[in-house]
Amino acid sequence: MEQGNLFVISAPSGAGKTTLCRRLLEQISGISFSISYTTRNPRQGEFDGVDYHFVSRDRFEEMVSTNSFLEWARVYDNFYGTRKSEVLSRLELGEDVLLDIDVQGASQVRRLFPEAILIFLLPPSWSLLEDRLRGRGTEDSSRLKLRMANAKSELEAVHKYDFAVINDDLSRATEDLKSIVIAQRCRTPRTLARQGLVQDLKSS
Repeated sequence: MEQGNLFVISAPSGAGKTTLCRRLLEQISGISFSISYTTRNPRQGEFDGVDYHFVSRDRFEEMVSTNSFLEWARVYDNFYGTRKSEVLSRLELGEDVLLDIDVQGASQVRRLFPEAILIFLLPPSWSLLEDRLRGRGTEDSSRLKLRMANAKSELEAVHKYDFAVINDDLSRATEDLKSIVIAQRCRTPRTLARQGLVQDLKSS
């Protein structure tokens, strides 16, 4: 069976990554979202097993010690990780998988899974990104300053990604992301293998 594609999308806080991922999953078939594990507490409206797998610090560290994660990272005061078995099992079944992870995690995935497709979501401008973060009203000034510093550092990693999508218009950004998924599915080796043409050509 043809192995599925692994798509990784990263973006600084406030770039609209969560919304864009949801729209992609709604509008294109054959791709599933890998739910991350985290040690942070659920926010209002979040549910265990839907938004994240919420686990204790001890449980997370146990999973790290048993090499259960495809990638994991500390973000601010909490840990986040992607369970390896959940991703690999879906890929082996031919299903495409989407990861929503930060640049630390993306770098780990690229080392372990070189064929992964890395996509970076860019904000329209730095000032707009700052306005979006301020508009949330969930951060004090010191926390906001830290987020902005981290966002600047993350933006510097864009050159390590295969694709970049600018989220200046949600509909257009969604179409750009869908185009990347479709183009990857239509790469020549995958198309020939899917139709059995490689074997036919070899035996003819």
